[in-house]
This record gives sequence, structure tokens and C-alpha cells, in this order.
Amino acid sequence: MRWRQLAAGAACALCCLGNPAGAQEGAPAPGQDKVLRVCQDPNNLPLSNRAGAGFENRIAALLAQELGWKLEHTWFPQRIGFIRNTLRAKEENTDRYKCDLVTGVPKGFELGATTRPYYRSTYAMAYVKGKGLDRVRTLDDLLALDPAQRQRLRIGVFTGSPVTEWLLEHGLMEQVEWYQSQTGDAAQYPGEIVEKDLASGKIDVALAWGPIVGYFARNARAAPIVAIPLASRPHMKLDFEIAMAVRHGDKEFRQRIDQLLAANEPKIRAILEQYGVPLLAPQDAPGPGPASAQPAPPT
Repeated sequence: MRWRQLAAGAACALCCLGNPAGAQEGAPAPGQDKVLRVCQDPNNLPLSNRAGAGFENRIAALLAQELGWKLEHTWFPQRIGFIRNTLRAKEENTDRYKCDLVTGVPKGFELGATTRPYYRSTYAMAYVKGKGLDRVRTLDDLLALDPAQRQRLRIGVFTGSPVTEWLLEHGLMEQVEWYQSQTGDAAQYPGEIVEKDLASGKIDVALAWGPIVGYFARNARAAPIVAIPLASRPHMKLDFEIAMAVRHGDKEFRQRIDQLLAANEPKIRAILEQYGVPLLAPQDAPGPGPASAQPAPPT
């Protein structure tokens, strides 16, 4: 999720994506021609890519299948201008919007009308197994390391991450290797922090959005990587509910997507589990909180 200071730190500053707008008169209603038009990033695994290998790709395909509609994509990097160039952009010389549904946005996303959340996840910590950190299961365990070992750690973090204040509070800022969620290079993707830099030893610990950490830890080949979901704590919220977004005026379409998400909850959960996404109970549902999240198994 390059959106929020979630997924690529884990995401983008929402105010950068465009100006508010609703559905416009004259534009065909979403799905009027039985096509589900989805706005997605072409290089943002494990969420989406042009080959359709991400979990957001598969969830979109599931919705199209349930609707009995054809699935089409508008591809654009989830950076500054994403909404302006996708959900709010029209096809040349027509009144039709390029796409009608954005996947993977935070609940309450301001630049669109959000659906019901279809998963809730949290930030996670990752490290290479067998490198002296195997007993570390929480941020407090990280602090409890021998001072000499702790001071040698190189910690990978995205700018804008909610763990920044914690790092500052505990005097770890000098050890941080900062990563940008908006690099301007469409060939780069958030998972590089785990897949490349953690596995190669450039950093010792990665703190990033859980779906990114879980997927690349599970699929790591260069080194066995452990992924540990982190619990939110006072003044540091690490878990977020993720929804989809439509244009503000497309109320009937949003209701239809809501119904599909509710009806296909077990199938969606199965897809997310296949990708190693750390899953928490919905915010308004009874059950255990973030501390009970199970880590994605290392390879």
C-alpha cells in the first residue's frame, strides 16, 4: 500500500492524491456495460502488479467473477496524482471514467467513498533467522537486547512510519536506514526493504506494513526471514482497517461492492492468508486484538 503511511511506510500522504470530486452527470454508471473497472498499481506486490499476481488483483478478479462482469484495469503508480489519473480521470473524448474502484485504501479515505473494510492488519518487524535476533518477538524485546548488540543494529523504516516517534523516544534514530514511499521511480516497490536489503544484510531489522513484510518473508529465497506482527500501544497506532473506494457520488455501486465483500468474506480471507498477510479481527468485532496476531511463517 503505497497509500498511507501504512503500506510503504506503508503509504502516501492522502492530500497529495487529488482534489475531492464526486460522480458527474452524464457519466455512465459503474458497471452499466457489465465491466468492473479497477484502479491499481502495476508494480506493488504483494498488493498488485500488471501480471495479476497480487492479492488485490485476485480479490478484484473474485468480485468481477461474482458479478458476472468482465474485469479491466487502469494502471498507475500509487503515488502523487494516483486518484487524479485513475478514479477521477475520464477516457479521452468520452464521459466514461477510466476506472470505478480503487482497492487497498484505509477506512475513511478522504478522496473517495470507502466500502466496508475487508481486512485489518498491522505493522510488522522482520529479521533474518539465526543472526542473533531469534528471541526478539516485540519492540520491547528489541530494546532489551545487550546494549552493544542493540547499538550495532541497522533498522529499515519508511518515512512517515508510525514507529518513528518510538525510535526517537528510545534513541534509535541514528541507526535508522530511511526508505522513501514515493521515490519517483516506478520500477521500485516497497517490498525491496525485505526482499533485497534485509536478506542481503544491508539492514538487520525492517519495520514496515505487515502485508509487505509477511509476503516477502514467506517467499524469501536468499535468507530465512522471520516476520512478527506488532501490537498497537498508547500513542502509537500500528493496525489499520483496509477498504476499497469509489467516487463519492456512486452510492449504489458502493452498496453493491459492500454486499460482495460481505458475501465473500471467507474467500477473501483465504486469499489474504495465502499471501502471509497478518490478519486481525475487524475493529467492531469481538475477539482478540493486535497482540494475538500470528506471525507469518519464515521460509
